[in-house]
Amino acid sequence: MEESLEELAELASSAGAEIVGRMVQARPGPEAATLIGHGKVEELQAEVKSGGADVVIFDHDLTPTQQRNLEKAVDCKVIGRTQLILDIFASRARTREGRMQVELAQLSYLLPRLTGHGAQMSRLGGGIGTRGPGETKLETDRRRIAHRIKKIKDDLEGVRAGRALHRERRSAVPLATLALAGYTNAGKSTLFNRLTRAGVLTDARMFATLDPTVRPVTLPSRRRVLVSDTVGFIRNLPTTLVEAFRATLEEVKEAALVLHVVDISAPAAAENTAHVLKVLAEIGAAGIPQILAMNKVDRAMEGAAPDAEAMSGRLPGGSAGHPYARAVAISALTGEGMDRLVAAIDEVLPLDPIVRASFRLPASDGATLALLHEFGKVLASRYSGEICEIEAEIPESLQRRLARRD
Repeated sequence: MEESLEELAELASSAGAEIVGRMVQARPGPEAATLIGHGKVEELQAEVKSGGADVVIFDHDLTPTQQRNLEKAVDCKVIGRTQLILDIFASRARTREGRMQVELAQLSYLLPRLTGHGAQMSRLGGGIGTRGPGETKLETDRRRIAHRIKKIKDDLEGVRAGRALHRERRSAVPLATLALAGYTNAGKSTLFNRLTRAGVLTDARMFATLDPTVRPVTLPSRRRVLVSDTVGFIRNLPTTLVEAFRATLEEVKEAALVLHVVDISAPAAAENTAHVLKVLAEIGAAGIPQILAMNKVDRAMEGAAPDAEAMSGRLPGGSAGHPYARAVAISALTGEGMDRLVAAIDEVLPLDPIVRASFRLPASDGATLALLHEFGKVLASRYSGEICEIEAEIPESLQRRLARRD
């Protein structure tokens, strides 16, 4: 309970709030009208007044009725955990896709909570564009929101189709995809920058990175892979968000390997790991090979040499039969353990061995020549009239692809 409340405080701070007080109630069941009991409502009312609070945030989802009753009782804005997360997402989304995903989640959350507010919601509508005389302003608003939701879903399906096309094009060349996944604020973006030198925003605030980024990385075996940074997970992730970010999460689902990043210095590391595994299972990515990257060992170990096996044994799935192909202790900030991590990635990724091959190509076949230079190592090239003879070391998958083309 304390960890969940502390996480709520971090979320609120990430949204720009200043915490002036906390309150906990233990009771057999929720109160239908106000979630908390009548006495606790009065205590909350006094706390709001004495602290000068502008908003009360519940670590729980509120029904529309509960939210209205509480706002009336405490005379200030009252929101639940989901609404807070949506507010943070709205402030962090940068790309068109990210903004659409956030708007879809917000409208899906708002629609069942849309209620009348006095006379302005009871005006009659009529004529072209409404369902007929007698329709109230509330019904019109609901219909407009429903139309907007449908429009965004259609647009996101286009984005999803575009992502699928990009993945198909990527799969046409021998590039496996490595997806970073993990609890929010586990250090995924710092690790992404360390691996790819991409310069992605890193921030101690939760959900600092919403928009996925893909960059290439060359492994010690000279294989090139694509690394994808994704949105962080969180406990009790709202279902509206999981649905809205489906196009983004498919980057994880379609990956050849998932790099599961865990903040090993966090007191709730085990619980956070369990929540990420749960979300991966929900999106159909549980069967993808995983490497457990136990990040922030510089904080956790205080100078001691990290024991990856002992540390992973304390996490869900860290014993026999776990889903992890490897477990590596690292510090994305200092670079400690990065060589071991890259070696583990190279070892675990589906094998695409390097082979030596010779080619006789038309000198005008620039596309094939570019592929050989980009994804292989050209050892020798000789031109004889209109023919180019090339000897190169290339991935076996590229050799098979070029053989099919012949």
